[in-house]
Amino acid sequence: MKVIGAYLLAVLGGNASPSADDVAKILQSVGADVPEDRVSFLLDEVKGRDLAELIASGREKLASVPSGGGAVAYSAPAGGAGGGAAPAAAAAESKKEEKVEEKEESDDDMGFGLFD
Repeated sequence: MKVIGAYLLAVLGGNASPSADDVAKILQSVGADVPEDRVSFLLDEVKGRDLAELIASGREKLASVPSGGGAVAYSAPAGGAGGGAAPAAAAAESKKEEKVEEKEESDDDMGFGLFD
């Protein structure tokens, strides 16, 4: 990532086609080591390609990657066996919600303790 970042900084600085030395200078300016094999690999991959096209192509590829954040799936038991666990869990959850609501209501004094 640091090699890509240095390359992008060079491009943003006005160098449309940074060399290995340009990337190395940027990395050395912040005290980072220069992995010459990665620098040369990156430069070989981007040689003759438009940076805006590469970024757009990467965004399209990343759009198809699942990024998590989905809801937790819950399925209720299909029969009478084991049906006691789900209602107990739902009851415990509702008790938690009630406790949270009670605490919120008691915070009307904004921490000054005037109504305790």
